[in-house]
Amino acid sequence: MTQVLAKWISKHPKTVILIATLLLIPSIFGYVKTKINYDILTYLPEKLDSVKGERILDENFNDAAMAMLIIKDGTPLDAQSLKKTVSKIDGVQQVLWVDSLVDISIPKEMLPDILSSVFYSADGTSTMMMVQFKEGGSSESTMGALREIRAAMTANCYMSGLSAITLDTKDLADAQAPIYIAIAVALALAVLMGTMNSFLLPFVVLVSLGYAIVYNMGTNVMFGSISYITQCIAAILQLGVTMDFSVFLIDRFEEEKPKHATKAEAMESAIQYTFVSLLGSSLTTVFGFLALCFMQFTLGKDIGIVMAKGVFLGLITVVTVLPAFVLLLDRAIHKTAKKSLVPSFAKLNGFLLKHRAVVAIIFVLLFIPAVICQGKMAVYYDMTQSLPQDMSSVESLAKLKEEFNMATTHFVIFDENMSSEAVNSMTKDIQNIDGINTVISLDSIIGSGIPKEVLPDEVRKICANSGYQLMMINSEYSTATDELNAQVDTLKETVRKYSPTAFITGEGVLTKDLIDVTNDDFVLTDILSTASIFILIAICFKSVSVPAILVLSIELAIMLNKSCSFFFGSVEPFIAPTIIGCVQLGATVDYSLLMATRFKEELGRGRTKAEAIKITANESSRSIFQSAAVFFVATFGVYLTCDISIVKSICLMLARGSLISAVVIVCFLPSVLSLCEGVIAKTSFGWRKKAEASSAPVAADESAAADSAESGSTAGNEAEGTDAEDKEQSAAHDDGEAAKTDSSDNTNQTERNENHE
Repeated sequence: MTQVLAKWISKHPKTVILIATLLLIPSIFGYVKTKINYDILTYLPEKLDSVKGERILDENFNDAAMAMLIIKDGTPLDAQSLKKTVSKIDGVQQVLWVDSLVDISIPKEMLPDILSSVFYSADGTSTMMMVQFKEGGSSESTMGALREIRAAMTANCYMSGLSAITLDTKDLADAQAPIYIAIAVALALAVLMGTMNSFLLPFVVLVSLGYAIVYNMGTNVMFGSISYITQCIAAILQLGVTMDFSVFLIDRFEEEKPKHATKAEAMESAIQYTFVSLLGSSLTTVFGFLALCFMQFTLGKDIGIVMAKGVFLGLITVVTVLPAFVLLLDRAIHKTAKKSLVPSFAKLNGFLLKHRAVVAIIFVLLFIPAVICQGKMAVYYDMTQSLPQDMSSVESLAKLKEEFNMATTHFVIFDENMSSEAVNSMTKDIQNIDGINTVISLDSIIGSGIPKEVLPDEVRKICANSGYQLMMINSEYSTATDELNAQVDTLKETVRKYSPTAFITGEGVLTKDLIDVTNDDFVLTDILSTASIFILIAICFKSVSVPAILVLSIELAIMLNKSCSFFFGSVEPFIAPTIIGCVQLGATVDYSLLMATRFKEELGRGRTKAEAIKITANESSRSIFQSAAVFFVATFGVYLTCDISIVKSICLMLARGSLISAVVIVCFLPSVLSLCEGVIAKTSFGWRKKAEASSAPVAADESAAADSAESGSTAGNEAEGTDAEDKEQSAAHDDGEAAKTDSSDNTNQTERNENHE
C-alpha cells in the first residue's frame, strides 16, 4: 500500500498539490467556524458539586455570567440612568442595584446595613450594580453586551468580574496571535536559512508544514470549540514538533537520487523509507500528547487531541505535499544551493567520549538536584495573574477589592423551602467565618417578618426561583490563595450542617476544585506519558534497557527545565508543568531515538563500538541541533511578543526545554550508550545483528561519516584504551578492518556519483 501511494505521489506531483490546495478551502472555513472558549473553569469535570451549582446558577438565576459595574462620584440619578441604558442592551438579563429593592429617594444613610454595604463603598463615594447576562460568560451574546456596556460607560465607571476578564482575554489573544505566529515563522525561517543547503528549501518546508497547520486548525470545528490556550499554542507546537519529519524526508531524497535513474523513483524510495521510519517516531510524540486526554480537567484533552491530530496531519503532509513541492522545484532548489552553517560537533564529541566515564557520573549525579528542585517550582491558579495588570478588567477588580473589600464572591444554592429561622441561623454562622464581609439572601434583605409571597416576582426571583434559594457571600480574600481555600472548606462544613444537599459555587470555589483536580491529574499524566513511551520504545528496539536509558535522559531534561523556574524564582501557570512534562517528553524523545537508532545501525554494519558511537554522535548532533534550534526560536518568539502570561510561560518553558533536551542528549547520551552497550546487547533482541546489504540504510553523508571515523580512530582507540574495553575491541578487530574497507569503497563510490552529476 505504501509503495503504491509513494509511486502515485512521485508521478503526479501537480495533482497532489492541486488536491492539497483545494482541501485548504474547507479547512479555512472550518477554522473560521470553530468557536474559542476563553473560560478555563468550564473544563472542570461535570461531576463536581461546584460545577453542578454553576449550572443551576446559570439556568435559574442567570448569575453564572455576571459583571460588576462601579460608578465613582456619581449621583443616584446618574446611576439610575446608566442602569436603564445597560438594561436595554441585547444580551443583558437584568441589572441589580439598590433601586431594585427600595426607592432611591431614601438616603443611603437610612438604608439597611445589608444594602448599604453591598451597593455602596465604605466612604460612600462609589456605588456598585450587578449586571446579569442571558447567556454564558464566554458566549458571543455576552461578549457583545459587555462591549456595548463599555461604550456606554463614562470616565468615572469601572467594570470587572469574570465575564469582563474573559472579554479582555479574548481581545488580547485575538490581537496578538497573528503577530507572534508571524514572528515565530520568521524566526524559524531564519534558522532554516542557516542550517539548510539551499535558500529556497526553507520556504518549501514552511509552506508544506503550513498546509498541515491549516488542516489541523480547520478540522477543530468537529469539536465545536477549543480553548484559547490551545488556539494560541497549537500552530507553534505543530511547527516545532513536525519540522524533523520534513528534514528527514529531504535528506533521504538527496541520498536516494544517485541510486535511481529518475527523481521520481528517488522520491518514491524516499517516501517509503521516510513514512515507515517516521511513523514509529511520530507515535512517541502522539502518545505524549494523548496522555493529556486522561486528565479530569478536560483542558488537557482539548490540547492533547488537537496536538495529536496535528502531528498525524503533519506526517501525512510531509509524505504527500512536501515531496510534490520538492519534485516540482528540485531544479530551483539546487540553483539556490549554499553551504550549511550547522557547526561540527566532532571536537566536542571526541572530548566527551574520551572522558565518558566522568560524563556518565555527572549524568547520574544531576538527577539529585533535578528531582529536589523541580518539586519546588511555584505555580499559580488565579487567571487574573495571566493578564497584564494595566488591563481594564484587572484594574477594575483592584478597585472592587479596594473600595468594597470584595475580592471574591461565593454562591450558596439551597432548598427554597428552608425555614427563615434556619436561613438566619446559617447566615450568622457564615458571617463569623474569617474573611467574610457580607451575606446576602432573601431573608437578610426583607427580614423574617415579611412573607416572601407578597413580594413582586422580579424582586423575589433575584434570590429564590424554581425551588432553589440563593445566598451570595462576599469575601475579602483573593481567588486561589491559601486563605480563600481554607475559607471555602469552612464554608462547606457550615452550609452542609443546615442543608446537606446545598451547592456551593463561584469563582473561588471552582478554582479550589481546579487545584484539587489538577494535582491528581499531574501525577496521572506523568505516569501515563512515561509508561506509554517506554513501552513503545521497548517494542521498537525489542529491548528493556534502551527505553530505560532514553526515557531517563529526557526525564532528566524535563526536571532540569522545571528546576530552572525554581532557580529563577518565577511562578508558572498551573497547567504548565503538565504540558511541559508530556510535550517535552513526546517531542524531544525523538532526539534520543535518533541517536540510539543510528548507534544500532552502525553496529549492524560491522563497525566497532568506538567507531559506531563516534559516527553516531557526530551525525546525530547536527540533526538534533537543527531541530532544537527551530523549536526554540518558534516558541521563544511567542514568549517575546505575547502578553498573556499563561501562554507566555508555557512557550518559554517549551523553548528552554528544547535546548535542555538537546544538550542532555548530545552531551550525555553517547557516553551512556557506549558504557552500557554490553548491558544493552544482553537485554535486547538482535541488538548487534548484522544489517543486510539490501535493507541497510546508508546515510546521505556516509563518506563523510566514514572519513570522520577513520580520522578519529586514533582518538577513539585512545579512549577505548582507558578502560577494560580493549579486550572487546581486540576481539572485534577483524570486523573493524572490514568496516574501514567498506567505508573506503563507499567513499570512492560517492566521489564517482559526484563526478557523474
